[in-house]
Amino acid sequence: MSSIHTTWGFIAVGISGVVGLWGVLMARRESVPNAFYWAVGVAIVALLAQILLGVYVMSQGVDPGNQHVFYGIVIAVTFTFVYVYRAQFRKRPALYYGLLLLFTMGLGIRGIMTFGGNF
Repeated sequence: MSSIHTTWGFIAVGISGVVGLWGVLMARRESVPNAFYWAVGVAIVALLAQILLGVYVMSQGVDPGNQHVFYGIVIAVTFTFVYVYRAQFRKRPALYYGLLLLFTMGLGIRGIMTFGGNF
């Protein structure tokens, strides 16, 4: 299970980055295609699945280091705030979701880089 978390971590970060870049590039458009919303959903689900896999791997006794765990928690908290402020995201969805996914991509990359590290 640990290897799945490792492999799919890179994939989830990549999906987040591609969809985030797509959103930022579409920010000036008046209408956003439904495919973009589906892609945002896939990216968010991929990152949340990574968090759940990480919790499962930790329950099996793997110590990822507290920095790695910290970045996973920050991603989960970020998505919580987005859910709370989802009405604001309707104003300019492509830009806001694009920036959100680029931000979480950065957090994911930082989480990967700090595996095994402690504060």
